[in-house]
Amino acid sequence: MNAPVNAPRTSEPKGSTHRRTVPLWLLALLAFSGTLAMHIFVPALPSAQADLGGGMAAMQLTISLYILGLAGGQLVYGPLADRFGRRPVLMAGLALYTAASLAATLAPSINALIVARLFQALGGCSGLVLARAIVRDTSAPADTTRRLALMNLMITVGPGVAPLVGGLLADAAGWRSIFLAMTLLGVVNILLTLRLLPETGRVAEGDAIGLMESYGQLLRAPAFWAYAVGGGCATTSLYGFVAAAPFIFIGELHQPAARVGSYIALLVLGVWVGSILASRLIAHVSVGRLLVGANGVSVAAAFILLAVVLLDRLTVPLAIVTVFTFCVGVGTAAPAALTEALSVNPRVGGSASGLYGAVQMAVGALCTTLAGVGSDPALAAALVLAGSGIIAQATFWMAGRPRRMAP
Repeated sequence: MNAPVNAPRTSEPKGSTHRRTVPLWLLALLAFSGTLAMHIFVPALPSAQADLGGGMAAMQLTISLYILGLAGGQLVYGPLADRFGRRPVLMAGLALYTAASLAATLAPSINALIVARLFQALGGCSGLVLARAIVRDTSAPADTTRRLALMNLMITVGPGVAPLVGGLLADAAGWRSIFLAMTLLGVVNILLTLRLLPETGRVAEGDAIGLMESYGQLLRAPAFWAYAVGGGCATTSLYGFVAAAPFIFIGELHQPAARVGSYIALLVLGVWVGSILASRLIAHVSVGRLLVGANGVSVAAAFILLAVVLLDRLTVPLAIVTVFTFCVGVGTAAPAALTEALSVNPRVGGSASGLYGAVQMAVGALCTTLAGVGSDPALAAALVLAGSGIIAQATFWMAGRPRRMAP
């Protein structure tokens, strides 16, 4: 049988304890770029719709297909990086991200914009997958979880500031300026990667586990599925509310468009607060209890939001308070779910990172699509949050204590 993916690297002698130094801020920036592009366009959806035409459903595709692209791309990058190395695969992804961002800047129609967004996602997801893998490559086992948590805190800034930055750019220079800014960000990422990122993960030829074998091992692990599906339902279900937020705050709550970015930024701040709580609580609470407890907070907040909507009592403060609380639960559960999923089978860590991210983003794409169904965005979003929370709670309970795949 082939050697595991964490076999000694060709550039390091067997048994070497030397680990290359890679700036954590650079890894966070690479992952941040993919999540930034996901939500930065949200405040500009109405203005882009007016410019290019198309209905609300077509504009929602620019968000949901982006998330779907993040999901599908991660399935490819993990195994490729395990076999060919992190650096060349990452460079290819960054180049695709940059080219697609430029194409979106020049898009003449809604269909062209949708296609450009899909390819932008396929490039942007390289940073999400490979940043986690590089942390694992360059950190001692005891330090990996701490560095992942720190990186997660930096990455969560992306969804928080993205709508605010997108709103400011759209107001100042039009919606196309958003994609021009992402083109420039892609160029910066390429230059920084060329200068600061060494190869950290290439294995000797013939030593890497094949794609089908690595994914086969993960697909046969019930614990991995529980953490992946549960983690997606507990975290990326939030994307459904974010995509619906402009139509809720502007269309139903009659708020000015300039405030939408600030509202979303405040809500996603809850994810950051939850991540801090997770880094503190993990030393005192078991992972299983942390997952169930944190998601329980999210479920309670989602059902309060649903009740308020059904009673026709939704206000801006109630929307912000309930979804902020939901986000605190998201931020607390997310690092624990990711760590548990990656630890199910350490032999295929790169593929596990990609598959977990793919499942997570697929759930997010589904939730975003469902949040656009019907004529009442607030009701649809509340139902999505409540339903996904229940599914996550059930899968976390089923996962129980098992942490390893049977051989």
